[in-house]
Amino acid sequence: MVEGIALLTTAALFGGMILYSFGFAPMVFSQLNGEQAGTMLRNAFPWYYLFIIATSALAAALVFLTGDAVALVLLLTTLLIAVFARQGLMPMINTTRDKQMAGDAKAKSRFNALHGASVALNFVQLGAIGWALVRFL
Repeated sequence: MVEGIALLTTAALFGGMILYSFGFAPMVFSQLNGEQAGTMLRNAFPWYYLFIIATSALAAALVFLTGDAVALVLLLTTLLIAVFARQGLMPMINTTRDKQMAGDAKAKSRFNALHGASVALNFVQLGAIGWALVRFL
């Protein structure tokens, strides 16, 4: 029973991240102008990361009960990356974006680098969760 709930929780985490990354965020940019889309996503990202933190914590707790140490490490890694992204990286991205919008020419390259790091970390998380899901087979 616990293994089934762990699987469903991990799958919900993976599916939620896929939907947000490849569905919601691109749709926002296709439907709103750049400034509106940026504002909307700036407000949505804290909730996205909170979803990842809460869901990966629950999945990790359930996986711990199943005894799968590899899946546990993968889910805890996802959790830690989400905490770093929400509490550290996201504020840096927002500050840099504000500077860019205020006309700071150097801020654009820093924003691009920070945003690229955020996207790369998101793919690392998706890979880790995907690996954890495969372990249920």
